[in-house]
Amino acid sequence: MQTLFWILIFISVFCFMEFMAWFTHKYIMHGFLWHLHKDHHKKDHNGWFERNDAFFLFYAAVSILCFYLWNYENVWFCLPIALGIMAYGATYFLVHDIFIHQRFKIFRNANNWYAKGLRRAHKMHHKHIGKNDGECFGMLFVPFKYFKK
Repeated sequence: MQTLFWILIFISVFCFMEFMAWFTHKYIMHGFLWHLHKDHHKKDHNGWFERNDAFFLFYAAVSILCFYLWNYENVWFCLPIALGIMAYGATYFLVHDIFIHQRFKIFRNANNWYAKGLRRAHKMHHKHIGKNDGECFGMLFVPFKYFKK
């Protein structure tokens, strides 16, 4: 029975992270921490890293804290929480940073309807280089209007 709870917690946390990505992007990155996020919309640096990369540190710290609580304090449900956050972070990095922004030059030839829709939606968001007016959405659950065959 604990395995079923473990799986449900992992899946729930992974899905909740999609909401957190949307919320954080709309109200924090395009809100009071815009000064860290703006270099993601308008490149004003020459290096590979962006100030925007600092946002992953918060979720990494939460995940690490959950790993600690599981390992040293015997809080069993913290393991699926930590793994759910970590899995979402890895998925986000793969889709957003590698696939969409091509920080590593792979997945360039992915042209199925889902890949095109993700790129189209992200391009519409980046059309606005200012703090306001850009649509904010998650990474996996993008509005259907961007998916055209």
